[in-house]
Amino acid sequence: MEEKFLTVVFLLSCPALAAARRPHIVFIMADDFGWNDVGYHSSEIRTPNLDKVSAGGVRLENYYVQPMCSPSRNQLMTGRYQIHTGLQHQLIWPCQPYCVPLDEKLLPQLLKEEGYATHMVGKWHLGMYKKDCLPTRRGFDSYFGYLTGSEDYYTHERCYPITALNLTRCALDLREGEEVATGYKGVYSTELLSQRAISIIEKHNSDKPLFLYVALQAVHSPLQVPERYLAPYHFISDPNRRRYAGMVSAMDEAVGNITLALQQAGLWDDTVLVFSTDNGGQTLSGGSNWPLRGRKGSLWEGGVRGVGFVASPLLKQPGTVSLELIHISDWLPTLVGLAGATPNTTKPLDGFNVWKTISYGFASPRLELLHNIDPLYEDIAPCPGRERRLTLAKVVGGDSWANSGFNVSIHAAIRSYNWKLLTSYPGCDVWFPRPDHNSSESSPSSLGQLKPVMLFDIEKDPEERVEVSDQFPSVVDYLLSRLHQHQKSALPINFPDDDPKCDPGPTGAWGPWA
Repeated sequence: MEEKFLTVVFLLSCPALAAARRPHIVFIMADDFGWNDVGYHSSEIRTPNLDKVSAGGVRLENYYVQPMCSPSRNQLMTGRYQIHTGLQHQLIWPCQPYCVPLDEKLLPQLLKEEGYATHMVGKWHLGMYKKDCLPTRRGFDSYFGYLTGSEDYYTHERCYPITALNLTRCALDLREGEEVATGYKGVYSTELLSQRAISIIEKHNSDKPLFLYVALQAVHSPLQVPERYLAPYHFISDPNRRRYAGMVSAMDEAVGNITLALQQAGLWDDTVLVFSTDNGGQTLSGGSNWPLRGRKGSLWEGGVRGVGFVASPLLKQPGTVSLELIHISDWLPTLVGLAGATPNTTKPLDGFNVWKTISYGFASPRLELLHNIDPLYEDIAPCPGRERRLTLAKVVGGDSWANSGFNVSIHAAIRSYNWKLLTSYPGCDVWFPRPDHNSSESSPSSLGQLKPVMLFDIEKDPEERVEVSDQFPSVVDYLLSRLHQHQKSALPINFPDDDPKCDPGPTGAWGPWA
């Protein structure tokens, strides 16, 4: 009995052994990385590091994100649908006076409570109008990166039109903690951010569990990349696609370097690494989601089905592909669960702990996924050469729409089991052809009319080519009723007008102003 007691005391008093029970967590998020832009999806772009790391882990092939930047990052950090945080509409612009609600407890705060060192590198994009919104006030021990949504890769400046002042302001957006970071002009963003992540890894005390969130700028526009990354892509005729491919290669190298740093620091054996895009590829800036329909900003699969994988020596079934339904909101409960805890939140989560699904291959606890409900939706990037064609023709059983209680003129989508329902206009609905390929199936003139309610069997038809609402009216009725139930729990949309006091002119840098 005495021997057992001494063993327990020893385990509790030994921080190295205690930390071993809580894995290091490294979450790498790419920006605007398309389905057809990773090598293992048969892309013409070479991603040897992503291919190799994911091949030894679990590739998530039925994994969903949100169609735009802020909403995905919001759901990652809160584990809650954007309808429950007021971020249903678009994204957070530099001069909007709001951020993820301050009464939401974020992922780094929860991990910090479990003894983790928490560090963030890269793009925040969750609001910064006052200091309480900053990463260092939301659970991160350190922060190095930029607060808005995009910027120049070399000058690290963001230009934004401040309508109320009738001017466009270009200013630095780079922070070290809460202070403006100068002295990095000319350093390419992908390399700058990955080098900082590597520095954190190298300096980390392995006795303490690490949470490192690396939100890369790549491969978001503007299309900028050092010439050396373009050399392998002279065969790509489209200049935008060629530059984009070079940016992907730079990002792939960064991921490889971060993984190598974890191995060299002796952390890899106790690390869970997650890689995720934040939304589908932006075809206007060289991205491709082929053969999926749509692009960034739409609720079609091309906007919401994301490239993602988990790599770790701790996986029980490495080298596998998961077709189970997983969503970006699932990471919070999953990662907190890996830390040995249940999320200590005062608000109900929409995410599920999917570690057993990823590691052991169990069925996903997630059977349904709300993509979004946005009554204010407008297509900010209309399809080229295509008018919005939305017919009011009703499907069979359409008379029951009124009974569902859901207004089908609202931009919304929901997934349940194998079914996906979309209402109103889901966004640009083109199948953009593979780069350097011509496809008559993708031309706008060949697309059929859209309906206010559309149903697809996503498991059989991931390309959303066969609309089947006529054949399954009872499924339509059920999913409309589910949208109605979700809408009843939605917060009002928080999308304020720009505040002219945001003007960074006096300071020369974007940052809190309220």
